[in-house]
Amino acid sequence: MKQIHSFPTLDRSPLTTAAVYAQDYRDRKSNLHPTATLSELRESFGGDLPARGQPGTEIIDELIAAAEPGLVGNTQPGFHAWVMGGSHPVGVAADWLTSIWGQNAALYQGSPAAATAEEVACGWLLDILDLPRTASVGITTGATMAGFIGLAAARDEMLRRDGHDFAETGLQYAPPVTVFVSEETHASNLAALRYLGFGSRNIVEVPADDQGRMNVDALSRLMAAPQGPKIVIATAGHINTGAFDDLNALADLAEEYGAWLHVDAAFGLWARASVSTRAMTEGIERADSWSTDGHKWLQIPFDAGFAIVRHEHAHRRAMDITASYLPNEPRDGRNATSYNPELSRRGRGFAVWATMKAFGRDGISDMVRNHCDCASLLAHKLQHVRGIAILNDVVLNQLVLSFDRGRGKTDADRLTRAMEDALNADGRHFFRTAQWRGRCVLRVSIISQDTGPLHMQELAHKIIELWHEIGG
Repeated sequence: MKQIHSFPTLDRSPLTTAAVYAQDYRDRKSNLHPTATLSELRESFGGDLPARGQPGTEIIDELIAAAEPGLVGNTQPGFHAWVMGGSHPVGVAADWLTSIWGQNAALYQGSPAAATAEEVACGWLLDILDLPRTASVGITTGATMAGFIGLAAARDEMLRRDGHDFAETGLQYAPPVTVFVSEETHASNLAALRYLGFGSRNIVEVPADDQGRMNVDALSRLMAAPQGPKIVIATAGHINTGAFDDLNALADLAEEYGAWLHVDAAFGLWARASVSTRAMTEGIERADSWSTDGHKWLQIPFDAGFAIVRHEHAHRRAMDITASYLPNEPRDGRNATSYNPELSRRGRGFAVWATMKAFGRDGISDMVRNHCDCASLLAHKLQHVRGIAILNDVVLNQLVLSFDRGRGKTDADRLTRAMEDALNADGRHFFRTAQWRGRCVLRVSIISQDTGPLHMQELAHKIIELWHEIGG
């Protein structure tokens, strides 16, 4: 495979090489789609490990040449397949420094700077999301781990309230805990529950409406049946539709039955940061825990998830790592390991702190509003085109599309997959289809910081033109 880039070797260090390339890569907006096959990538990265180390600049040049053909442009405006977000350049720069500094940020004494940056950033986070200021926050790898942490706190606390000491006897002798989830809950929640020792017999699936919102009346009936500890997992920002559960109603039920309410808000929680979308989050502040991603709407480089727990004692108890060699002096600042299942971790707080300062409160609000406006604009452009069906109420940054000539489900599914292929063909956009409610759909996620109204105008024109060709 050919070398993608070549830089002069004179007076270069590996760091300079990487920095020069990174700026070029960001400026030129490379391919959204990988151009190399799996066999080509294996050949580029493969071979025997050399007996002796190579010069650093050569290694970085080789890494660039091997990797770039296999990269996906998920930070670019034309990427709409999944809710991934971009990487703000200030956050990227802070992330580079994080690696240069090489701090283990688990303990305050291991890195007072990392601990303090994280402490301040977590305070800003609670403020901009208007969640209880006394809540505890763990900065972790992503929403999946954030959900795991929140649900670990829920499991321990609900068993404690039922008179069971989980730290002493674990799940082996515990009373059964019943977990109520929407039939459309995100797969990561089910994975987290499995990691925490819950099986299918612990989980009660609650019917959802056509937007994926949990049926409150059904939940009320189902919660009345089982005895013992209960956990409810709500959704703020459905993965396909962007819809929110009725959070006030779920909070009422949680209070009535003494249940823990956890909110999966991987990207929906950021709607709380903008006055234009805040109303749909009403009631979310009443929950016991929340999980969200910073690398989605906040554009923090991977990885940056936030596990937020109202009850700090439950959070710390669930994540406890205690040993005589791990200092925890009263005069110390934040020990991040109190809020994460990690004893070796990078200083994630540096990039969070830097990215939030780069946007500012108004910048975060404007970005959320812009993406939601973009979704509404695209829907407006497509809604009257015969054969293009918008299957969701466009309330956030998500659209769900189907392409249908009225010849039945099989034909519609085939046309929707054909539209996916056509949209991807010129390399300017990246789309993927999914199965939802028994049909093939095209998901449109608008989340890159660089995406704006002009991109939506161009995308709408492209979709309509392609549909005239495909739909006949």
